[in-house]
Amino acid sequence: MQKPKTKQFDKTAKNREGWLKGLAPFIALAVLLILNALFVKNFAAIEIKDGRLYGSIIDIFHRATPVLLVAIGMTLVIATKGIDLSVGAVMAIAGTVSAILLTQTALPVPAIILIGLVVGAICGMWNGSLVAYLKIQPIIATLILMVAGRGIAQLLTDGQKVTFESKAFEFIGTGSILGLPATIYISAVVFIIAAFLARKTVLGTYIEAVGGNQTAADYCGVNTSHIKLFVYTFCGLCAALAGMIATADIKVADASNVGMYLELDAILAVVIGGTLFSGGRFNLSGTVAGALLIQALATGILMKGLGVEYARIVKAAAVIIICFVQTEYFRSFVSRLLDRRRLPV
Repeated sequence: MQKPKTKQFDKTAKNREGWLKGLAPFIALAVLLILNALFVKNFAAIEIKDGRLYGSIIDIFHRATPVLLVAIGMTLVIATKGIDLSVGAVMAIAGTVSAILLTQTALPVPAIILIGLVVGAICGMWNGSLVAYLKIQPIIATLILMVAGRGIAQLLTDGQKVTFESKAFEFIGTGSILGLPATIYISAVVFIIAAFLARKTVLGTYIEAVGGNQTAADYCGVNTSHIKLFVYTFCGLCAALAGMIATADIKVADASNVGMYLELDAILAVVIGGTLFSGGRFNLSGTVAGALLIQALATGILMKGLGVEYARIVKAAAVIIICFVQTEYFRSFVSRLLDRRRLPV
């Protein structure tokens, strides 16, 4: 009679570990927001100006948009056991191309945005082709564009910053809809599209299959090369959109600084969200929480009057703690503690 109970407890423990892993980034984000509200003056204050909501919490969602968009694409790449280090350079290229078209052509803004997305898709296809068809290691394949991409963006502008004035284009970076920044709606749409493709179609299953066991996926008839090409292309699209938003926000195409080191924050957001570098299962909603957590950390520290260097140190410490909480050891430890309380004496 004891064995069935043991099996039942083992199953319960595994379910609980999975539950803890899925909720960890959301719990961490909630705790951080509460701490900021308690110890940072006016952090929770929200006011309305000219029909738009303003406040630190709103600003977190707004400022996290570039990292969030890139991290969504990065999640799918990492799920296939890959990585994309070129997203910052792709942001710079897309932002630069958009600014040049705004200042030197009479194209409508929707067409310019579409061209920017196409540029990002081409960059993603380049990375995907190197990884999927030439079998180059992802970190090397994307490092090529990471180095060359920003140089291409600088060549397009002769190393100069390109300023522009376009209310329609600036809207994607500074506009508002129903009192909230337009960036929040853009992020929501991209997340919904990615979640639909990943969870409501076979694509998500194929991505997990490629990352979990590519050899088995090949034997099952999955075209793993096409799947890899898709995820890198989608990541390029997300990076291009993030680059245009960042450019529209400051009204300047700065090829030297737009997207600089953003790939690191995107990777952190994915890891915090619970997606493992070993590939396989991924957590898009956890990635969203991870991106918001990174921005909430930076916002809280800056509002306390501390310098950027402190923000980086605290961010690193927080990431270490969160990643430890998500480890198998910690989840098993918590699960065993809970089981001991429920086991009969």
